[in-house]
Amino acid sequence: MHPRRSVRPAVLTALLLAALLLTGVAIAATAAAQAPPPAAEPVPPCEDSAPDTVLLFSSPLSPQPDGALRAVAVSERRLSLTLVVVDPDGEPAAAENERRGGPPYWWYVDVVPRKAGQYRAVVRHGTKTLACRTIDVGAAGEARRETGPGVWPVTREWSRGTENLYSAWIEKLFDAPLDDDPTWRALHEVTRDPERNFLHDHLGLGEDDAHGLRLEPDCADLPYFLRAYFAWKLGLPFGYSECSRGDGGKPPHCGRWHSNLEAGGGHGAPLERMQGFIAGELGPAAQSGAGRTPGDDDRTDFYPTSLGRDTLRPGTVYADPYGHVLVVVSRVPQTASNGGLLLAVDGQPDATVARKRYWRGNFLFTHDASLGSAGFKHFRPIVRTDDGLRPLDNAEVEKAADYGDFSLEQDGLETEQFYDRVDAVLSPRPQDPARAVQATLDALDEQVNARVRAVANGEEYVTKHPDPMPMPEGAAIFETSGPWEDFATPARDLRLLIAIDVARSFPEKVVSQAGRFVLPPGRPPEDVREGLERLLERGLSSRHVEYNRTDGSVWTLSLADVVARARALEMAYNPNDCVEARWGAPADGKEAATCRRHSPAEQVERMRKYREWFSQRRRPPR
Repeated sequence: MHPRRSVRPAVLTALLLAALLLTGVAIAATAAAQAPPPAAEPVPPCEDSAPDTVLLFSSPLSPQPDGALRAVAVSERRLSLTLVVVDPDGEPAAAENERRGGPPYWWYVDVVPRKAGQYRAVVRHGTKTLACRTIDVGAAGEARRETGPGVWPVTREWSRGTENLYSAWIEKLFDAPLDDDPTWRALHEVTRDPERNFLHDHLGLGEDDAHGLRLEPDCADLPYFLRAYFAWKLGLPFGYSECSRGDGGKPPHCGRWHSNLEAGGGHGAPLERMQGFIAGELGPAAQSGAGRTPGDDDRTDFYPTSLGRDTLRPGTVYADPYGHVLVVVSRVPQTASNGGLLLAVDGQPDATVARKRYWRGNFLFTHDASLGSAGFKHFRPIVRTDDGLRPLDNAEVEKAADYGDFSLEQDGLETEQFYDRVDAVLSPRPQDPARAVQATLDALDEQVNARVRAVANGEEYVTKHPDPMPMPEGAAIFETSGPWEDFATPARDLRLLIAIDVARSFPEKVVSQAGRFVLPPGRPPEDVREGLERLLERGLSSRHVEYNRTDGSVWTLSLADVVARARALEMAYNPNDCVEARWGAPADGKEAATCRRHSPAEQVERMRKYREWFSQRRRPPR
């Protein structure tokens, strides 16, 4: 038996302290496991801001939990930014640093807020906050006051920031992959798509649902409808002029100007007012002459701009000398392998809206003072004064800090100079000629496919209305109203004939403008031209379109077939002819065997007389 050992007091004290320490740690750990995590520290609301470098915008006006919340930041400058939406707990709900456009440049986020409270949209450059906006989700919100004269109240001003936001909205509205060929039966198909339209239901009126605003513009209406829609949503000033089409060798001119504050009479609910304004006032008044007014005329809705990277931005309007109008929706920069692109949309008399690329076959240009001033133009800014709203004149636009882009440059260019100048803006570096041929084929292919849809629409109408469609006299075949305007294709076919000429002559252009292309070293120009001609012919033969014949069977044409039928297409615009004749089918061939309908003899006789306009590739004088 061993004797019992005594424990020293110092050791006993140390053991006791260790036991107490371990017990405390265990208790603390248990408490921590049972307690809820601490709430995120609330972030104080920011001051709404929109400095010169960035404009920050959110939609809708009164966002609700589980609804939509969109934030957009726009800048004139190429910056590396992050757009963040922060929830009421200070946690990021969404973030985006992808820069789009250019210029302007824009960033976009789409959030579904799960609870009410104050959200924030924040634009950061590194750790620096450049702009911040507080967004109340779930608050009752103040509805925009819609009382008073006119269609909608003016609560904002046009500025470089709002112009940049307009460009970003246009670009997102019509965004699609380059290899797509997007077409919509009406503009409201686009605005009713919340994935495209970041102003979707911005006012909370159900204005973009299936029973909301109807937008069915033709080519002249389209820029006005887009601008009016955007101005209505944001409370910006809007106006339009009563303009002529030009005749007797004189260009178009504009007279009385109307604003959104005087139009519509101020009667009815807000959506009812806007629909009445669009369909009853703006649509009937808008016509293509407004885009062709002389460049130095101050009493116009559009002013001419210079040709440059900063000016050919989304929302820019292109007016051709013969009455067609397009709206730029995107500019794709040149890369090491591909030339730069400019994409635009246009409306048609049947209300379809389609996206297409810039090239000579779509963007016609000639310098003829009697036709007016063709080219790229911007909407004239409208300002508030003590006397009401008024548009700025040319000198004021030129001096305005937010604009300053009025220019008569295009009026001083002949046809070839114009196209060379635009090509240099889009593709400042010399291009690979083989790839340029492929781009030409893409553009022609796009144009022919657009005609397939147009002819099919006319065939659908005539099937339901079998009586012969009246044909206008003379130059009115290009500009009239009614079914002929909606379903005949004289203007479209004239542009297609010009496009065919452009495609045929492209190899010669490459050789004659060698500085614009990277030609193989040491090869004679004649060899280069012949090689490109073979490449073009192979491309024309390998690309195909289909159309439905009178009996419903499908017929296939190559682009080479279409090009070879250029002569027949000079008289193929009349919807009273069968669809086979409208595609130039030889009368004694298998393709035309299903044809069952022809234009009245007197219309055919007049078409023969008008044929010289198409063979000479020119519109007749008004």
